[in-house]
Amino acid sequence: MLEDLTLADLGLERLDRAGPNANGDAIVTGIAVDSRQVKDGFVFVAIPGLKLDGAEFAQYAVRQGASAVVITPTGLEKAKKDIGDLPIPFFLTDQPRLELAQLAARFYGRQPKTMIAVTGTNGKTSVAEFTRQIWHNLGHPAASFGTTGVIGEGFEDPLDMTTPEPVTLHALLARLADKGCTHAAMEASSHGLAQYRIDGVNFAAAGLTNITRDHMDYHSDQDDYVGAKLRLFHSVLPRDGVAVLNSDDPVFPLARMSLAGRPMISVGRSGGATLRLTKTRFRADGQDISFVWKNEVYSAALSLIGGFQADNALLAAGLAIATEERPDEVFASLPNLTGVRGRMELAGRRATGASVYVDYSHTPDALKTALSALRPHVSGRLIVAGGAGGDRDPGKRPLMGQAMHHGADAVIVTDDNPRSEDPAMIRAAVVQGAPDADNIGDRAEAILSGVDALRSSGDCLLIAGKGHEQGQEIGGTTIPFDDVEQARAAIAALDGLDEE
Repeated sequence: MLEDLTLADLGLERLDRAGPNANGDAIVTGIAVDSRQVKDGFVFVAIPGLKLDGAEFAQYAVRQGASAVVITPTGLEKAKKDIGDLPIPFFLTDQPRLELAQLAARFYGRQPKTMIAVTGTNGKTSVAEFTRQIWHNLGHPAASFGTTGVIGEGFEDPLDMTTPEPVTLHALLARLADKGCTHAAMEASSHGLAQYRIDGVNFAAAGLTNITRDHMDYHSDQDDYVGAKLRLFHSVLPRDGVAVLNSDDPVFPLARMSLAGRPMISVGRSGGATLRLTKTRFRADGQDISFVWKNEVYSAALSLIGGFQADNALLAAGLAIATEERPDEVFASLPNLTGVRGRMELAGRRATGASVYVDYSHTPDALKTALSALRPHVSGRLIVAGGAGGDRDPGKRPLMGQAMHHGADAVIVTDDNPRSEDPAMIRAAVVQGAPDADNIGDRAEAILSGVDALRSSGDCLLIAGKGHEQGQEIGGTTIPFDDVEQARAAIAALDGLDEE
């Protein structure tokens, strides 16, 4: 928070007002969307939700000592019925979520000097973290944050959601800046973009990985989902910010059209890409790539498994270049990249040399990509264990089964956060797409069975769906569960090893 920030500093007086005149010199002590968090001097923003309207709680915010309320015109009428004569100013807006983002940005007033955002269905976490690693290798105090929390030397912190709500986000950015962080890469989810969570952030660049089916439990259709993603480029990214786009993705032409004159770096395998991947040679422990930038050929030995990781690495390189890093130095840092927790992570090897990987792939497209990416590194059988989550898009469940059935030599369907639904019903829907699969509900047992099926040194097991997650959501309870730990325990049990 800036010193002695006032209502006038927040710019609230530009809005239409109901109630008494605002004291523009009144000190603002905080911003809240939960009336229970309101203290003396807070601004309460009443957000309409799917089930409840924050306007219903404006009366409590007033009692708690709020200095002002931001509310919709419809919400104002609800609040008047509860409160009567308004004792404090109520500022009116048709877009309370957008107003919240802008208020939070003004209230905290600080962020790392260089900020980038990454959106897309798959690859956001890896691209954001690879960008952080490149910056770190080039000497910048840097952080990345999203699904796996905040990563960065001296900056680690957990997060409750991929894209934090605005007050949490700007408080985090201010803490990072105060700790000396100069560069930060964040994930931008479709929910976060649709809900204006990041509109107050000043970005130097923004990246797009790919857009496939996901979150149909939230978005009305695929067009709505795509539109939410592209908001990053036409509404959030400043006019002088650089867009870094995957030229191989089908949505690329639409994304390019949305830029409205903003500068662009395209990354991909297609001939017209600004940063073009030309050759890949797979190794058991990584891959060697060649690529072209401004008619000059470069090469790098990546210690990353899967062709999609080369795409992620180059998109991160494009984002680093977009933030004014020297291309030759960026490319020289690529061999130092290390994978992200739960993203094609090597969990262990059996005594025979057979490998076990854990990956967060939880959409049909991500699963197809993960399996096809592993295939060039596998000389024996490729086995997959996975499933689908409960209380989420049920239409993708048989598609998950199909992705496993067509991508692997053997399939084990198991539970993956069934939440409030019947796990057996979810697995049955997944098995529709993989009729020859083994159906093993207990995830630990499924992992043990998959590890046991690894016979030759060239065999590989992919445990898909949960990645970095540390729990299994069953009913109303989250049970501690880590795919990597379970895989290592299974290897130790089967090979007679002592776990450290």
